[in-house]
Amino acid sequence: MSDSLRDDLVQPFQIDPFRLRGRLVRLGPLLDEILTRHDYPEPVALMLGEAIALAVALAGALKYDGVFTLQTKGDGPIRLLVADVTTAGAVRGYAQFDPAKLAKATAAGAVGNSVPRLLGAGYLAFTVDQGEHAERYQGIVELQGASLADCTHHYFRQSEQVEAGLKVAVARVPEADGAPPGWRGGSLMIQRLPPEGQKAAQEAAEDGWRRAMILMSSCTAQELVDPGLTPDALLFRLFHEDGVRVYRRHELLARCRCSRERVERVLRMLPAEDLAGLTTSEGDVEVTCEFCSTHYRFDAAAVHALVDT
Repeated sequence: MSDSLRDDLVQPFQIDPFRLRGRLVRLGPLLDEILTRHDYPEPVALMLGEAIALAVALAGALKYDGVFTLQTKGDGPIRLLVADVTTAGAVRGYAQFDPAKLAKATAAGAVGNSVPRLLGAGYLAFTVDQGEHAERYQGIVELQGASLADCTHHYFRQSEQVEAGLKVAVARVPEADGAPPGWRGGSLMIQRLPPEGQKAAQEAAEDGWRRAMILMSSCTAQELVDPGLTPDALLFRLFHEDGVRVYRRHELLARCRCSRERVERVLRMLPAEDLAGLTTSEGDVEVTCEFCSTHYRFDAAAVHALVDT
C-alpha cells in the first residue's frame, strides 16, 4: 500500500514506552459515498457518519474474521443506525428515521450529534459475527451521553477488560478544487494494555496514560477531518514527545455485501403468507437493499421458482 494514502484507512500506532496502542481512522470518499447515496437530512448523516467512524475504530481493536457491527435502536427521530466493517475493510451503513419527528426535533434545536434528542432512549450494541461455526459475541449498553462516543465510553467504564479513550468527528469539508463540500470523518482511539513491571514502572505507565488522554483531547474536530493533514503528521503533532510509532495502514472501501443470490436465499426462507405480502398485483417481488439502495426485482416466474425450490 502506498505511503501517500491519506483517506479511507486505519492507521495503527503505539505510544512508547507506556503500553498504549491506538488507531487513527480517516474517512473521505468512502464516507461521502455512503451518506450521499441515501441523501439523508444533515442531522441523520452526521449521526450515521459518527457511527461509521466509531465502528471502524472499534473493529480495528479486535481480532476477528467476519463482520463487526455497531447498531443503535431508540425511540427518538432516528430509530435505527447500523454500521458494519468486515475483516477485509469493507464498510457500509444505513439509518432509519421519522421525518416528522426529525423536523420537530431540529426546530427545537437538536443539531449535530445530540444522542438524547435524536436517538432518544434505547441501546447501543456491538456485535462480532464470525460465521455459523463460531460463537457470536454481542455487547449492549444503554444510550447514555451526548454523542455515540460518550455512549461507548459508558460501555468501556462498565467493562473490566477495556480501558480506552475515543474521539470522533464528522463534517462536510470544502474541496480544494472548488467542488461541492464532501463528507469526511475521523476517529482516534487509544487503548491501554494491562500494566506490567514494578511499582515505579506501573506509576510511570499511569502518568503516561493520563498524558495521552490530555493530548488526545487537544485534537480538534477540524484536525480529524482535515484532508490536508496526513495521518503521520497528525500523530506526530499529538504524540511525538512520547515516541509514537506507526504500523502498516489498513485500507477501507465502501462495499455492500448484498447480491441477488443472497436476496433469493432470504425469500426462500419466508413463509408463503409473508412472501405473498411482498408480491405485487402483477405477481412480482421487489426488494431494495437498505445499505446500498440496490433494487432487486423478481418477476412472477422467478417468484414461482422460489416457492417450488
